[in-house]
Amino acid sequence: DLDETLIHSMSKGSPMSDGHMVEVRLDKQHAILYYVHKRPYCDEFLQKVSKWYNLVIFTASVQEYADPVIDWLEQNRKYFKGRYYRQHCSFRSGGYVKDISVVEADLSKVMIIDNSPISYLLHEDNAIAIEGWINDPSDLDLLHLIPFLNGMRYVTDVRSIISLRMGENAFAV
Repeated sequence: DLDETLIHSMSKGSPMSDGHMVEVRLDKQHAILYYVHKRPYCDEFLQKVSKWYNLVIFTASVQEYADPVIDWLEQNRKYFKGRYYRQHCSFRSGGYVKDISVVEADLSKVMIIDNSPISYLLHEDNAIAIEGWINDPSDLDLLHLIPFLNGMRYVTDVRSIISLRMGENAFAV
């Protein structure tokens, strides 16, 4: 996920109008300026985890907004093997749901890290929930995920481990 997972952005004129500025053109006449802030340890997280996994951004944001933000995240290195946007989501239960099977058909090999439970409604056993981030400079969530994701590289079916977090029937036959 992008917003509130890796970054947080605010439109120009918001109380925290600083950070990296991204211009978003939703149509030819109107541009909106956003100030984008990286979550603490975002660069370190992407650098490490991209060596172990094929990373894909799957955001409920529109492509016109997401592409300039992702380009900025990747300015020094290409981390993401693919990009999925709002048009790849379906609208259900009052939010945008991400069907990660469009990224990888074999769900034993795919995880989604997201702050919105609605986003991973279809694939809860593949979901690593993360607290939404807005501006806490002391946040360590991405840093804490690195050892877990390192260990997950050796798992045959990611769902067998991820489903344990909720005490679900991970050992059901």
